[in-house]
Amino acid sequence: MLKNYLKIAVRYLLKNKLYSIINIFGLAVGIASFVLIMLYVNYEKSYDTFEGSENVYRTYMDYLEGNTYVPGDAATYNASGPALKEMFPEVEDYVRFYYFEKLTFKVGEKILEQPLGSLVDPSYFDIFNYPLLKGNTKTVLAEPNSIVLSKSFAQKLFGDENPLRRTVSVFEDGKETQLMVTGVMEDVPETTHYRNSFLISFETEKTLTDFGPTAHELNWNMNNYYTYLKLAPNTNIDVLRQKIIDSDIEKSETERHNIEPIQDIHLYSDKPYEVAVNGSILRIKFLTAIAFIILVLSWLNYVNLSTTKSMERAKEAGIRKVAGAKRSQLIVQSLMESILLNFFAMTIALSLVFGTLPLYNRITGNELNLDWEALLKFAPYFIFILGGIILAGLYPAFLLSRYSPAKALKGKVKASTEGIGLRKGLIVTQFFATIVLLTGTFIITKQINFLDNQPIGADVGQVIALHGTVVSTKSDSLVNNDFRVLKEQLEGFPFIEKTAISETYPGDSFDNLSSTRGVFLPDGKNDRANIFYTYHAQPDYFDLMDIEFLAGGTFVRNSSFEGNQIVVNETFLKTMGISSPEEVLNKTVRFWGNNEWKVVGIIKDYYHFGLKSPILPMIIRYQDNMSNLLIKLDKSSTSIAGLESALDQVENKWHEVFPQSTFDYTFLDEKFEAQYEQDKAFGKAFQIFTILSILIASLGLFGLTAYTVVLRKKEIGIRKVNGATITQVLTLLNKDFAKLLGLAFLIAIPCSLYVMNQWLEGFTYRTNFSWWIFALAGTTALLITFLTVSWQSFKAAIANPVESLKDE
Repeated sequence: MLKNYLKIAVRYLLKNKLYSIINIFGLAVGIASFVLIMLYVNYEKSYDTFEGSENVYRTYMDYLEGNTYVPGDAATYNASGPALKEMFPEVEDYVRFYYFEKLTFKVGEKILEQPLGSLVDPSYFDIFNYPLLKGNTKTVLAEPNSIVLSKSFAQKLFGDENPLRRTVSVFEDGKETQLMVTGVMEDVPETTHYRNSFLISFETEKTLTDFGPTAHELNWNMNNYYTYLKLAPNTNIDVLRQKIIDSDIEKSETERHNIEPIQDIHLYSDKPYEVAVNGSILRIKFLTAIAFIILVLSWLNYVNLSTTKSMERAKEAGIRKVAGAKRSQLIVQSLMESILLNFFAMTIALSLVFGTLPLYNRITGNELNLDWEALLKFAPYFIFILGGIILAGLYPAFLLSRYSPAKALKGKVKASTEGIGLRKGLIVTQFFATIVLLTGTFIITKQINFLDNQPIGADVGQVIALHGTVVSTKSDSLVNNDFRVLKEQLEGFPFIEKTAISETYPGDSFDNLSSTRGVFLPDGKNDRANIFYTYHAQPDYFDLMDIEFLAGGTFVRNSSFEGNQIVVNETFLKTMGISSPEEVLNKTVRFWGNNEWKVVGIIKDYYHFGLKSPILPMIIRYQDNMSNLLIKLDKSSTSIAGLESALDQVENKWHEVFPQSTFDYTFLDEKFEAQYEQDKAFGKAFQIFTILSILIASLGLFGLTAYTVVLRKKEIGIRKVNGATITQVLTLLNKDFAKLLGLAFLIAIPCSLYVMNQWLEGFTYRTNFSWWIFALAGTTALLITFLTVSWQSFKAAIANPVESLKDE
């Protein structure tokens, strides 16, 4: 019996090619879109889900702002972990990380600059359950000057040789430190918020870093450490969190410790000094909603088109019933066709997924794979899709099985009006989804254009930061002198307009800022509650970056107070409650203990971290030490050939001064734009899936129009016999859809406002909701509706009325 059903189903699909192609295409696009989006969603949600991660928490700082504590820095003190373990029995262990953005390694004559590594406690492998390929997890990080390499980094340094017990040199803060390789670990998964390519034993901090002779001892002075806690199973997290908050272990009136699950960090945490740019749970929610909208729309389209065809199959159903077919058999037959059609759609959908996955990865910036492991994780979604396929096939099946054999054979089956309310509700839902998605696309595009075009208060164009690591055993003062020599020699190149040295620059990592709490002015205006951020620069920095001064000017070389000059920004004045720049110009400011600094200039605010973050109260200190060497190229270097020639000359000069050192550079405009990469990728994905949603919705509208034409064909015939024109028939059929579109538009406006405002809240500085966005979304939806409906309407308007009235 099933074999017969299958043959009939295949024959029917082949006979009705257009119907089959439209249905299969719509379902394939819907399923493929759903799979692609949910692959990305699953990838983002899989961060830090290693074995035992449910009991691992990160401690971070809350800071007092006014009378309220708010989430503060992701980094804590080196005393945080030991103190929490000692005070709370729920804390079984801790591990501290001191993060290196990159370090330079030397093995023999080979010099490599390697990113992403940390100083860590010996407990690392007890808490982070990552495989250690060589070495003993209990001892690899127990001794000073020990290092564990990732598998890929070990391959870079030693090739196929055994790296254990080998010595590597590492350069940091102008010092060379010898380290012994005690272990090799598997590469840390991409789905880890804190990636390390090398681990150095925490005891090495005493010799590797330049924090001073006692900085490595437990203290509450430097919050440069990321601290993770391993909690006992079944710990009541809310109770422990409150105990930690109330403990005051840091003995501070303005800050306190807090904890968060490691599994939540990637999607829910966006704190200062995060070790990496995290994802966004809001983006994940948006994409998940789009995935289900697309999938459900594809099913609704199938229902609409199948319902349309069921009118044409009434005689077939009548003949089968007269021949003895039971209603259940007709239902099974119809379901068989549905399952077969969806099987073809699923096959094509998976082919689309595999074929478009590389492009999708480029858009999202990830490396998603649809391997067996991913397929197993996707099993619940496949079950959901299968359930949806069955449900989508039931309504047309039941509808087809209801027809009276007598009426069906006489051709007098009338389209049911019982479900007209449901069908109108479905079309309003489709219009609603289309308008919301269109509005979202326009607002996202407008916000990204706002980010790209908003003046940032500094000029990052044609500016390059040189920041190669200096491999040298010279003292800091000699290295700094070499750096100044390089700067002077580069200034002699005709294609270089300006040079400057600074610790950081617009678009750079938050890690390159220092912070202080407690700023004091002579007139008694003090601020202990807020955090002020600081970095050092040379006098040429402000001119090169084209940062405008409101009062005063840049640092003065060879003055009596040279090392204690500062420049502050507008937000510094606002935070301190100062109304005029002149109130603080040339005054003495005290912070960092009793250190006094003279304010020589006040600059206009500029966006150091882009428009997603608020402008911070900034203090720029005068310091002549080596850091980033900034060079501004002239207009002759804008061409590719000119730029390549300029970079070659700069690199040659670098190696003349620092012959053993690596050369690295960053274009400031690219670095600044990189802050918006995730938002732009999200915008592209949103646009693509909005277009696909509209395409699928249009197919559904096509099906509903066809159903409406069948329902009203006799009415149209009578009107044409009575003299109705083609325009009048088009108006008759289109106006009902226009009314439904208008209703959907009225519902969609407040919903779009609410939803998109949620997304825009992720930006401190954002575009506004212009009336034309909603008008454009409504007009676009109206145009799509008119073109889709008019195709079927026009066919009905030009049809011979005799054909529709001949059975009367």
